[in-house]
Amino acid sequence: MSLSSPFVPCGFFTCSPRGPAANLEERPGESWKHAALMHCETADSAPGKPAVSALDGDGGPQICRVCGDKATGYHFNVMTCEGCKGFFRRAIKRNTRLRCPFRKGACEITQKTRRQCQACRLRKCLESGMKKEMIMSDAAVEQRWALIRRKKRERMGTQPLEAKSLTEEQQTMIRELMDAQTKTFDTTFSHFKDFRLPEVLSSGPGIPESLQTPSGEDAAKWSQIREDLCSLKVSLRLRGKDGSVWNYRSQADSSGKEIFSLLPHMADMSTYMFKGIINFAKVISHFRDLPIEDQISLLKGATFELCQLRFNTVFNAETGTWECGRLSYCLEDTAGGFQQLLLEPVLKFHYMLKKLQLHKEEYVLMQAISLFSPDRPGVVQRSVVDQLQERFAIALKAYIECNRPQPAHRFLFLKIMAMLTELRSINAQHTQRLLRIQDIHPFATPLMRELFSITDG
Repeated sequence: MSLSSPFVPCGFFTCSPRGPAANLEERPGESWKHAALMHCETADSAPGKPAVSALDGDGGPQICRVCGDKATGYHFNVMTCEGCKGFFRRAIKRNTRLRCPFRKGACEITQKTRRQCQACRLRKCLESGMKKEMIMSDAAVEQRWALIRRKKRERMGTQPLEAKSLTEEQQTMIRELMDAQTKTFDTTFSHFKDFRLPEVLSSGPGIPESLQTPSGEDAAKWSQIREDLCSLKVSLRLRGKDGSVWNYRSQADSSGKEIFSLLPHMADMSTYMFKGIINFAKVISHFRDLPIEDQISLLKGATFELCQLRFNTVFNAETGTWECGRLSYCLEDTAGGFQQLLLEPVLKFHYMLKKLQLHKEEYVLMQAISLFSPDRPGVVQRSVVDQLQERFAIALKAYIECNRPQPAHRFLFLKIMAMLTELRSINAQHTQRLLRIQDIHPFATPLMRELFSITDG
């Protein structure tokens, strides 16, 4: 969308006669609301004469009694064109004394010559029978337009509103996405069983021996990793089948020995989620139709984003906890202030997205829009993927319009798209963070290594 600046053709002023009367000629835009005025006498003419078609008795067009141009109807008591109607109204309202520039007072007024002499054109209007008293005042014109607008609103109010509905194709797309989500995402996490738990307190191996007293380049890497991992601590709660509860809270000391304690468990959880997302994509027919190379590229680019969208469905904004079945995770602020939690982009994203109170259908459409991103590295059929993404976005917009009360949710679609843009930025930051940690302390599972293109080096 672009805004075009107004401009006036260079010959606009040069084609009119000079002098004080020159400003009476027609100007672009002066015949405002022309279409609305055509159905009646005009909003500027006094009531009393019914609307008359500008056709003669044989069905042919009539001509303007002033200049001979094609007439549009009776204006101020005479069959005239729009140009002469507007000229007469302006000339009378401005009450400007006009003089014939040729000093004859008897110029021939035709469609071609009507702009050459305004004095003779006005004389011809009056001689044709146009009446000054039929020109309405500005207040009367505004009153007439107010009446027209009110009647239009009343007519619209009596007409039944068309019920907005999704197209058959959009309904099919959403059903397929919901089916894929149901088959591949169990919100109870009942199948997440074989995972590693962090070592209790400091009994584990801790950080690599080479990093106990880092120096040089390793010291710089170690400092960056401390910044990546120490700003927020993750507490973990595991409820046993017998009702018992096991709590873990990171207790990083000054040496940073326990910074890595949760990484194996988080790697297991991530891998479990990634497998579900891959299966989700495979259920979608549009995804299966793409070349295998593009499928891989799209999954590599979008898996983390879809993972966060799924995690948001189990996020409790009141407690700041992700409730994953028997497991629950909570981010704790080491600085001791809740507001500082929002400085962490991932956590801020979850709070903002949860605030939108999305439907399940909106979540899965967000996943589809994120998955079918044509600008992921390695995508070959970009135009095909771009068209698919657009179709899912249009389906999301249509779903909101059909299922959300307006105007309360008129900006929801824009807010969702903004959240997807923010998630894209977080994805890039997360990948860089993961690669830094992996470089100094390998912890990624084989699937994570494949998705994030981590090579042994």
